[in-house]
Amino acid sequence: MSILHPFSGLAQSPGPESSRPDEVLIAEDDPISRRVLESWLRKWNYRVTALENGLDAWSVLQQQDAPQMVILDWMMPGLEGTELCRRVRSQQGGRYKYLLLLTAKGRKEDIVAGLEAGADDYLTKPFDVNELRARMRTGKRILDLQDALLRVQTELQFQSAHDHLTGLWNHGAITSLLQRETQRSSRMGHPLGVMMADLDHFKRINDSYGHQTGDAVLREAASRIVASVRNYDYVGRYGGEEFLIVLAECTTSDLIATAERMRVCLSGSPIETEVGPIPVTVSIGLAARDATAAVQLTGDDLLRVADMALYRAKTNGRNRVESAPEIQKASLSHAATHQ
Repeated sequence: MSILHPFSGLAQSPGPESSRPDEVLIAEDDPISRRVLESWLRKWNYRVTALENGLDAWSVLQQQDAPQMVILDWMMPGLEGTELCRRVRSQQGGRYKYLLLLTAKGRKEDIVAGLEAGADDYLTKPFDVNELRARMRTGKRILDLQDALLRVQTELQFQSAHDHLTGLWNHGAITSLLQRETQRSSRMGHPLGVMMADLDHFKRINDSYGHQTGDAVLREAASRIVASVRNYDYVGRYGGEEFLIVLAECTTSDLIATAERMRVCLSGSPIETEVGPIPVTVSIGLAARDATAAVQLTGDDLLRVADMALYRAKTNGRNRVESAPEIQKASLSHAATHQ
């Protein structure tokens, strides 16, 4: 899992950065009409790609960085404008494209057919320059609004699932991921490892140096934890100075080795802060799930068993890794008798 601060990168709109609402694709087989359109659009500071048939236009529109504003002639060789509209609208994902259909057809039923094919608007030939400019401004407003909505949606989605201080998965998200991975372990027959990690004597850091320094320590600790596991493992802030790590397809021996590597990574060198270097140690409790065992632990079972192992690490002197006893066979009630 990569660690990102929740406010870094969220201002970027989703999708390819190089595609902007001021880029326009023209597909028009009539060379005079195409040159006139291109001339006016360039005069209005649009960046223009001009093509003469529908097949070439479709090839461009399938690219990731295709222009978002598209002017399509209705009647073209290769693919007609209405068929291009249908194909564009049938594409899954990607950024929205504003489609302006250029047509000599003026009947209402033709206009309705073009709009139902997926066009956002239409312009009849011969077109009025002022009307064209107004249509382009409308299209740009629509695309700008959509980009703004997507940015807000992306930010809200990120914030709803991530801890605002560390950028890790938050409590709700990491526990949901644990349940999902537990189900996948049962379905696929793969082992699953869980760690509960708690920074030792963290309250002393807050009391001695203040909460801002404590926050800096938490951020660096989170970064070191992430660096200690595989990029497809899940790391979440369970609460306070406690972290929950979910490791899919991880055997018990690998789980212990990873936990020890994490402990050394955190305690091996002090964390540099504005008030100076602060030494930090961590206690880690482990639980593992063997998908072939007769008695299967649920996600909640794994969480409670790892928490009990963490408690044992704390009582045995801290800065250590402890595993739950008989972890592959324990049910929740059985594990409770080994506290």
